[in-house]
Amino acid sequence: MSHTRKALLMAAGILSVGLAAAGIVLPLLPTTPFLLLAAACFLRSSDRLHRWLITHRWFGPYIRNYREHGAVTRRAKSGTLILLWATLGYTAYGLAQALWLRLLLALVGIGVTAHVLRLRTMTPRRNSGTGGRTDKSCRGA
Repeated sequence: MSHTRKALLMAAGILSVGLAAAGIVLPLLPTTPFLLLAAACFLRSSDRLHRWLITHRWFGPYIRNYREHGAVTRRAKSGTLILLWATLGYTAYGLAQALWLRLLLALVGIGVTAHVLRLRTMTPRRNSGTGGRTDKSCRGA
């Protein structure tokens, strides 16, 4: 692979991590898709950055859960929905004056909520014969 292509992939990965980090606190900006994009970019451009991302304390679990199980944790779902509706509520009633804009925000919120609720949920489960350690399993939405 050319040096230029690696540099572009690395830059795209770094930008994606930045957008994912912003998505943790901005509910309309998705976190997991940007992290998956960053992981794919780093996989093709930098072993060091890929390893860092996969083992990162905050970002790693998003990627691992989604890759291995196609799921997110209940905490991630509830946090996303709380931040989503808090932000939308503040924007709709504190900033938006036009009724059409308030309705648009409500429709976006309903769409994002439906998507989040359809994702599979990671749930802790006790394994018998493992000394009481917990394991992660998946449930449908």
